[in-house]
Amino acid sequence: MLRTGIIGGSGYTGSELLRILAGHPEVEITAVTSERSAGMQCSCVFPFLKGLIDIELEKLSAEEVSKKCDLVFLALPHKEAMSIAPLFLGKGKKVIDLSADYRIKDKNTYEEWYGEAHTNPELLKDSVYGLPELHRDDVKNAKLVANPGCYPTSIILGLAPLMKSGLIDLGSIVINSQSGISGAGRKVDLKFHFPEAYNSVRGYNVTGHRHIPETEQELSLLSESSTKISFVPHIVPMSRGIMSTILINSSKTVKAEELVDIYKEYYKNEFFVRVLEKGELPDTHSVVGSNFCDIGLEVDSRNNRVIILSAIDNLIKGASGQAVQNMNIMCGFKEDTGLLGPGIFP
Repeated sequence: MLRTGIIGGSGYTGSELLRILAGHPEVEITAVTSERSAGMQCSCVFPFLKGLIDIELEKLSAEEVSKKCDLVFLALPHKEAMSIAPLFLGKGKKVIDLSADYRIKDKNTYEEWYGEAHTNPELLKDSVYGLPELHRDDVKNAKLVANPGCYPTSIILGLAPLMKSGLIDLGSIVINSQSGISGAGRKVDLKFHFPEAYNSVRGYNVTGHRHIPETEQELSLLSESSTKISFVPHIVPMSRGIMSTILINSSKTVKAEELVDIYKEYYKNEFFVRVLEKGELPDTHSVVGSNFCDIGLEVDSRNNRVIILSAIDNLIKGASGQAVQNMNIMCGFKEDTGLLGPGIFP
């Protein structure tokens, strides 16, 4: 059995890791840390785990956790994980970081967007951006996987098949994404309280969201040229799920049927990406609770524009489910292990 630890187990991504790993046949959860809930049982913090995981949350000690674990998930805020990852790597442990601290390969770009000096830039060259559909072979041999952000996962998977096709104008990418409120985390914040968020849609960070640099990094690698995007995120009054609507000018006449064929060929071996038929469009209801990304395609011939809709669960394919998918690859398990059950929702 693989002994796993979750560092920062009392947030939403931590709870999803606990839920998924509770049913994983190859995994034993041997340590869960939380600074604010140390001393409490996991099932007290998350009652849906009662009778499934009754391990006690503990304060973080890399020395003590390393004695119990072969692999750790860092479910920590940005800027906190960068100093924790080296402690576990130094003990010979595999690390999957769900923060942004090791996603961006250029130190200066990270510091520009996150406003914080990167204290371990030497690890950036060794970290693997953990989008399995693009970097599976690298993930397989990685010691440090930087789990992608939720918005970038939906956007990159939505765009990847077209980046080298010559069918689109790479200078015209506009993305409008809507996320459930859980995307803001479990922290207390007035604007995310039910009376504030219910029956309301709010745009935020409309010209400078921090997920832009990792998205542009990966799209530029795919296109083999510098690629920029316009990205406008919104919080919508639902618990979870992301829908990204991607608009791009077409560089030549193309039909929706052709796009569907291109996408089906590109993702023909990718179980967790479902390309919908012409005329079918994705919705968040169909992916919530799963590790799937559903993609729908249309062509606005009147404006010569390609429209891509990409839907995921922000907490699963956009975070914890993808982290488990990466763990499965790193450890030689079947890639969908633990990710196909009915789930145990809180």
